[in-house]
Amino acid sequence: MKKPYVIAEMGVNFYDTAKALGISPLDAAKMYIDAAAEAGIDCAKFQSYKAGTIVSKNSPAYWDTTKEPTKTQYELFLKHDSFGEAEYRELCDYTHAKGMDFTSTPFDYASADYLEDMVDFYKISSSDLSNIPFIKHIASKGKPVYISVGAAYISEIDEAYRAIKDAGCGDIVLFHCVLSYPTIPSDANLRIIQTLGRHFPDARIGFSDHVAPDDTMMTLATAYLMGAEVIEKHFTLDKTLPGNDHYHAGDPDDFKKAIANFKWIDTVLGSAEKTVLDCEIVPRREARRSLVLTRDMKAGEVIQEQDLMPKRPGTGISPRYADIVVGRKVVRDLQEDTILTWDMV
Repeated sequence: MKKPYVIAEMGVNFYDTAKALGISPLDAAKMYIDAAAEAGIDCAKFQSYKAGTIVSKNSPAYWDTTKEPTKTQYELFLKHDSFGEAEYRELCDYTHAKGMDFTSTPFDYASADYLEDMVDFYKISSSDLSNIPFIKHIASKGKPVYISVGAAYISEIDEAYRAIKDAGCGDIVLFHCVLSYPTIPSDANLRIIQTLGRHFPDARIGFSDHVAPDDTMMTLATAYLMGAEVIEKHFTLDKTLPGNDHYHAGDPDDFKKAIANFKWIDTVLGSAEKTVLDCEIVPRREARRSLVLTRDMKAGEVIQEQDLMPKRPGTGISPRYADIVVGRKVVRDLQEDTILTWDMV
């Protein structure tokens, strides 16, 4: 295994930071990119939509309204839909200049089209898993496609996956995702990462996380151990801000912890080859056992079973040769507690 590819889902959190700091959303978005680059994140991800093309005006909220009190989806999206092609191009260039990949989830055909020469890969939301014509449109563009599969049955995932492949895309990431904000830990069901790997062996499997960060970022570490090659989590500069995604997002310190965990996991997992390590050579010799005499013996005496006891260190005849040694004669006078070697018998 190697450290997973880490995506910071900026989403639209930077709008709330802009409001709190009295700066423009574009400047706030660049602050997010700066912090992500400093934390060692691989990719900055945004969302591209217009309220009028993503949702009908009376669609009810499906999130925790004690955290985000907006009552309709339309109202919420309207707060965060001011960016268009020019803004995302500026953010794309800024992200690339910081050494990170850039992507944005398109929620309509116009966004998918103008993002084509910006994104390093397309990310499709769980909410569009059944939007097969849209999936085919994106998958036909020759870019890798990463798609979340929250709130779906395997049969639905299979349909979307086949649509992506049929459109000519061979580089596919399926994200295990729970479409609930925040996801309580007992609903995370990280074993689904392995389930997806079994069902879709030609795809890479990732995890898009909506569990609130814990002190040790154990959710993401566990996802990696379950086989997630790509990790995506919402990103914020301030988890206490009101707004759509801050309350389950990770801040830069959370992401640094997660990345440190991934590196530690790689370190301790090491190699799958079972052999004697360099660090074990001396302990192996000193901690194994040899055949040792239990009494003084004179030259010519025949060694009996009761004359031998296996003791450390392992520098003499191994106990596995006891049957060969019993019945042989000692060639010289030997004292009790002598570690036997082959030149003595």
